[in-house]
Amino acid sequence: MKNCYLGIDVGSVSTNVVLMDENKEILGKVYTKTQGKPIDAVKRGLQEIQTQITEEIKVKGVGTTGSGRHLASMIVGADVIKNEITAHGIAALNFVDGVRTIFEIGGQDSKIILLKNGIISDFAMNTVCAAGTGSFLDRQAARLDIPIHEFGQKALSSKNPVRIAGRCAVFAESDMIHKQQLGHNQEDIIKGLCDALVRNFLNNLGKGKDLVGPVVFQGGVAANVGIKKSFEEALGCEVLVPPHHEVMGAIGCCLLAQEHAAKNKSTVFKGFDIVHSGYQVKGFECEDCSNVCEVIEIMKDGQLTARWGDKCGKWSNNIEKDKEKLA
Repeated sequence: MKNCYLGIDVGSVSTNVVLMDENKEILGKVYTKTQGKPIDAVKRGLQEIQTQITEEIKVKGVGTTGSGRHLASMIVGADVIKNEITAHGIAALNFVDGVRTIFEIGGQDSKIILLKNGIISDFAMNTVCAAGTGSFLDRQAARLDIPIHEFGQKALSSKNPVRIAGRCAVFAESDMIHKQQLGHNQEDIIKGLCDALVRNFLNNLGKGKDLVGPVVFQGGVAANVGIKKSFEEALGCEVLVPPHHEVMGAIGCCLLAQEHAAKNKSTVFKGFDIVHSGYQVKGFECEDCSNVCEVIEIMKDGQLTARWGDKCGKWSNNIEKDKEKLA
């Protein structure tokens, strides 16, 4: 029987699940769309991971990250719950010893993480502007009728890239249309867009920061060779893309779970059978004080399982008593 660790990264666009063994070999990985249903995405990810398992395993630890990390933890039973900054930092350090700068661009947000002597020293996140995110690139590829996997490759064949305003997604799109109307070819427009998005990223997140190598590029957008090339031209150094760049957050969770398991013999993982359980989520506002907390309740097969969101602990601390009342 092989000891393994499970990492789950639940984001607004994608949910990623990774299964890693004790030698840090990836035994299975799933990259699936969240589609506004994180519970279904987690269950679907676990089902797909099961189909990739070719031998008997024992899950020794589980970690969750992403915007839905607390929800995922309640569903699967996680030993470690960490933010995306920590998870991506740990994963990058495992890929490149001595990494100093991490770029991560996902479907809806982007981030820069700076490390010094293997420790995260600074970071910046952009969760407001859509320009430079995976969703924006998907939309532009669809508008140009180009498969997203060919988008970056076309940028590499550009001879005279045009300059496109990249400070805002709306302006970037209208500028692209204007350049098309002027007769510029697709390759030059796409390269111009890649350059604009990199400028936007570095100006918004990297301003005033010392960006030194080694530089690691993670997230789904790292598959876009055009964006990678634009980063290298802007920085004047090589940008490294990990083999499992799209699931690095989940890999970081696996590594954190392995570290936790070394100190703790037991795990709270509920097992793969949870994929057959029915979960419901509902929320309500507590009006007992001026905080007006939005409390989230998780029901499993009709039974109250978890609550969170209350600042004072009135609802989350009394969950066991309320379970008895509802029983």
